[in-house]
Amino acid sequence: MNRRHFIRSAAALPFISAIAAEKPKRLILRSSWQTVNIGDIAHTPGVLALLEKHLPDVEVRLWPSNLENGVGEMLAARFPKVKVIRGEDVKKSFEECDFLLHGSGPSLVAQADVVKWSQATGKPYGVYGITFSGQQNPKVIKDKSVKPVQTIDVLSGAKFVYFRDSVSLELAKKMGCTCPRMEFGPDGAFAVDLKDDAKAEAFLKANNLEEGKFLCCIPRLRNTPYWTLPEKKAAVDEKKDARNKAMMDHDGKPLLDAIVSVIKNTDLKILLCPEDKTQMKIGKEMLYDKLPEDVKLRVVWRENYWLTDEALSTYRRSAGLFGHEMHSPIMCIGNGIPAIVCRWAEQTSKGFMWRDIGLNDWLFDLDKEDELQRVASTVLAMAKDPAGSKAKAEKAREVVMAKFAASMEVVKGNLPA
Repeated sequence: MNRRHFIRSAAALPFISAIAAEKPKRLILRSSWQTVNIGDIAHTPGVLALLEKHLPDVEVRLWPSNLENGVGEMLAARFPKVKVIRGEDVKKSFEECDFLLHGSGPSLVAQADVVKWSQATGKPYGVYGITFSGQQNPKVIKDKSVKPVQTIDVLSGAKFVYFRDSVSLELAKKMGCTCPRMEFGPDGAFAVDLKDDAKAEAFLKANNLEEGKFLCCIPRLRNTPYWTLPEKKAAVDEKKDARNKAMMDHDGKPLLDAIVSVIKNTDLKILLCPEDKTQMKIGKEMLYDKLPEDVKLRVVWRENYWLTDEALSTYRRSAGLFGHEMHSPIMCIGNGIPAIVCRWAEQTSKGFMWRDIGLNDWLFDLDKEDELQRVASTVLAMAKDPAGSKAKAEKAREVVMAKFAASMEVVKGNLPA
């Protein structure tokens, strides 16, 4: 290269850099499934927080299913740079964005939209933190221009698939999934960092709950009775309703035993709280109403639903959490708070993620009598050893965060250079 050509080339570099700066890498996050459950809400801010931390130069656009009940405002306050896309904005983003990331969920929830993206653009996509049950039927696709594709084939076509439990990962492999990168990858909800300290502190003060002096407890039924929620407009599922009623006492007993044991053997209080909108009523009928009167004096029943930010601010002030749910424990461990999980046959394999992150002795199958009998003693042990329990939670958290860091490098590596 002669001197004159070098000078001209060098002079052009700032101009070329400016053009590159005007065209950032762009990614669509397909997420936000429903707002009647703080766990389903948590998937989105968790993955957004990870993208913000690990891919700060990438423009992220959120393609949601539902941001009602104040969730849209909550996300906008925490992630003001994230653009929410709907309608024509989705079509425009198909043209402008480089990659589609399907967020965490109970399955490949937006399978039809992933297929639409792939067939319309030919651009790459990835799946981040889902459970796979083996269901093979193509999802209903309203857009007739989109050809139905089997679930296993959609997963095979991804650049990567992170399964939030090892059971799902092994099932996908067994069923012939050929995705080039399949690994265990924690649910995005572990990374949630939302907070509403003012609401949490006001609630605790109003109910005489002191920081570090109470445990949270969340009960649920075998099948979520969505038919009780007006916004779902669902007919009663008679079979599921009958199963719920038949198992309520069985499933409630280990929690009742744990509550009584904690109250009798420590100075802690208990907060009965919900993960979804059906569980305030369940908490009262399954647990609170059945407690001895002297125990009730130190048990608080929360009668109102809350959003993820207030719930997480409350969990952070607790000594730990136990119950039948999954995502409140996930958010607890993600913030170094001890959490015990009870599961049963009707749930997906997501509970086994506790085993995958080193918390197997905090995971109980209530369909197994020997495990059911150990719930109360394990909750009491957690309550009586706050330092040890927090250290255990923090160790699991470190496992999760290391997995996140590695998987975000993979996301980054699949974006255009």
